Amino acid sequence: MYKVDVSPDPKEVAAIEVRRNREKDRQSRFFNVRTRVMGVDVKALNSQVEERKLREATEQSKEAAYGTYQMQYDLVAQMLEKEQAERTRRLARKVQEFREQKQQLKNRQEFDFWDPGRFCMEFPGRFGDSDPYYGPASLQCFAGEDLDRAACLKMQQEQFKYSLERQLQEQRQVKVDEKCSDMLNDQLRLAMDMRATQLAKLEESCRVAMMSAMANANKAQAAELAERQRREHQREQEANFMEIQNQITSDLLTENPQVAQHPVAPHRVLPYCWKGMTPEQRTAIRKVQEVQRHEKEAQRQVEQALDVKWENQALHSAQAAMELEEQERELCAEFRRGLGSFNQQLAMEQKAQQNYLNSIIYTNQPTTQYHLQFNTSSR
Repeated sequence: MYKVDVSPDPKEVAAIEVRRNREKDRQSRFFNVRTRVMGVDVKALNSQVEERKLREATEQSKEAAYGTYQMQYDLVAQMLEKEQAERTRRLARKVQEFREQKQQLKNRQEFDFWDPGRFCMEFPGRFGDSDPYYGPASLQCFAGEDLDRAACLKMQQEQFKYSLERQLQEQRQVKVDEKCSDMLNDQLRLAMDMRATQLAKLEESCRVAMMSAMANANKAQAAELAERQRREHQREQEANFMEIQNQITSDLLTENPQVAQHPVAPHRVLPYCWKGMTPEQRTAIRKVQEVQRHEKEAQRQVEQALDVKWENQALHSAQAAMELEEQERELCAEFRRGLGSFNQQLAMEQKAQQNYLNSIIYTNQPTTQYHLQFNTSSR
């Protein structure tokens, strides 16, 4: 068969190229030690950092624009508020002017009801009880209206005069009563003062009598106290004298040795009565101490002899140990010499074995091309 030159399919070529590029990217990721070991895509991280910086810059620009717009809006709002306030003031001023010009009190329809001078322009209420202006149905007399005012005033003056005279009479009677009451009060106070004076004199006499009686009682008590103290002092002096006499003649100061002996156990003494040892007791104690001293000296000599024996034994033991150490060193040297010769022989055998392996067994050494055939695919 003849080989026909058929043009490849473009789609297939494109797919193959895409797979080849994907494989190259995969190999670059797998064969990159840092990416494979650490597991971090540096490019992706850098792109993320750039995106975050861009986003932050965009947000900052937006915030700056918002701030600018907010300032503008605030200025506009302030201007609108000022304009509204000015419009309100103008409207209020116009309303006030309109009220002052067009809505005066005298121009109102109900001004007749509120006119303060309307009664001055009308006729008087009545001229008398027989006023022809009013008819039979009109009332002619009201409470508070009186045409006989002069007679009434005269009667009121007479009543006032009568009331005044009566009040003056009552005041004079009150003054007379007050004078009588004051006189009675003065007499009562005088009697009370006299009674108080008498009571004070009686109290003073009682106090003087009480003080004299108290002074006599105090003198008697003082004399009795002095006598009692004198008797107590005399009794105390006698007791002290007797105590001194007893102490002088007692066994405590005379140092009687018989007092220190125990009543039940003669070989024991009473600590609170013991005055010390007798010369015989001291002599016996010294003899015992001398015997103990000789015994101590003999014991010390025996211990010295024993120490000498122990020192000699330790010296012999040290010499024997030195001899044993010398023998041990000689044996160790002999062992090291034998071990060295054995190691030399073993090294020669290993060297011969290695030469045999290198010259006969391992003749085909791997080259660089052999190592490069590995890790050529990511699959």
